[in-house]
Amino acid sequence: MYETLSLYIDGQFIGAEGRKTQAVTNPADGSVLAQLPHATREDLDRALAAAQRAFGEWKRVSPLERSAILRKAAGLLRERSKDIARNIVLDMGKPMAEAVGEVLSCAEHTEWNAEEGRRIYGRVIPPRNDQVRQFVVREPVGVCAAFTPWNFPASQAIRKIAAALASGCTIVLKGPEDAPSACVALARAFHDAGLPPGVLNLVWGVPPEVSKHLIESPIVRKISFTGSVPVGRQLAAMAAQHMKRSTMELGGHSPVIVFDDADVERAADLLQAFKFRNAGQVCVSPTRFYLHEKIYDRFLARFIEKTREMKVGSGLEEGVKMGPLAHERRVPQMEAFVEDANMRGGCIELGGGRVSEAGSFFAPTIVTNVPDDSLLMTSEPFGPIAPFVRFKDTDEVIRRANSLPYGLASYVFTTSLKNAHAASTGIEAGMVNINHFGMALAETPFGGIKDSGWGSEGGVETFDGYLNTKFVTQLN
Repeated sequence: MYETLSLYIDGQFIGAEGRKTQAVTNPADGSVLAQLPHATREDLDRALAAAQRAFGEWKRVSPLERSAILRKAAGLLRERSKDIARNIVLDMGKPMAEAVGEVLSCAEHTEWNAEEGRRIYGRVIPPRNDQVRQFVVREPVGVCAAFTPWNFPASQAIRKIAAALASGCTIVLKGPEDAPSACVALARAFHDAGLPPGVLNLVWGVPPEVSKHLIESPIVRKISFTGSVPVGRQLAAMAAQHMKRSTMELGGHSPVIVFDDADVERAADLLQAFKFRNAGQVCVSPTRFYLHEKIYDRFLARFIEKTREMKVGSGLEEGVKMGPLAHERRVPQMEAFVEDANMRGGCIELGGGRVSEAGSFFAPTIVTNVPDDSLLMTSEPFGPIAPFVRFKDTDEVIRRANSLPYGLASYVFTTSLKNAHAASTGIEAGMVNINHFGMALAETPFGGIKDSGWGSEGGVETFDGYLNTKFVTQLN
């Protein structure tokens, strides 16, 4: 059975009951899965009031007690992982194995925040006067509003929920209306773990209307958003008008640099699997492939070979490696990238169109010889299209990698310490992966620079957005 969709406000699950609803569909076949209730203005105000009331109590709860609740929620997520994952497959489209991995990562992030939240320390500063005591304490900022996307509906939400709760904050979450089951499941896990009413609230609605209402409320003191650059700009500007801090994890256009001394076959195998994960609908997906001219043909042949072997279909089918795009509207967007590449002299080596008329399936696509000013090389495709171009020297490729306003993730493959050092220091990105993919772990920071946002989620840095710094100086 698909998840029973609802709002979650002040410890209560609330169904449609006269509210406006939105159909949730399966991208693999277009069938309607359920109706999602939208929050009314009164619902939003009730969620805000509940979070404000709960904050007065939650911030005083012992870090040990907060940790115990988070750890219990993590255990419930592990127990329910297959059921939650199946619903993610139904409303979002990714293969079952990927969905299970996402839910298990949520449990891991929750456990890590549960433990690290017990270690939010202040410090004592030696005074200039021996009659003075001076120290720094970290205090929860207050009620937070969070906005999360559909591509990782569980893991993007849990990063915000777990960090806020471990910090002593309360939160109102607006999840993704197109793929809502995971957020409802998260709310159920925390509810069943004994989280006090009002600490976590879940609402749905028309995104610009809900975000405006929440951000402009004087109750909200911090916002966190994961999504596109244009929407991020709007929300950041709105938050700035009200002097509210924000964490922004926005889009990217991740460069891949494969040097001539790399382990070519290994690099091709790793990158091929990572590129088409979640049908390329990943903010850190490798999207601009710069291959040294000496290994270009060899790498490309291996990449094409591995892509031909990949099974595309419904995420519930055995052996499927790539599911449909999450929305039908994304298919013509992919077609536009391919058409522009064709017009600019690019060569479609593989794919390039729909897989079938049923569902929003788009073929894994490989394009070569596209110019640097093409749509594919300048705009994030957010889909299963991989463009390949050649380069000759290190300075040239780093300049090309840095030529866009994005700066989220990047990838380098080389066996040379000199090349690795040059790339890691020269690339303008919040995350640089060398010879493997080491991002998005609970204990490591995740975030970008330039138009890709600011702030980090993950690692001890995640708490910076949820804590105020208070300096106390006292003369005895």
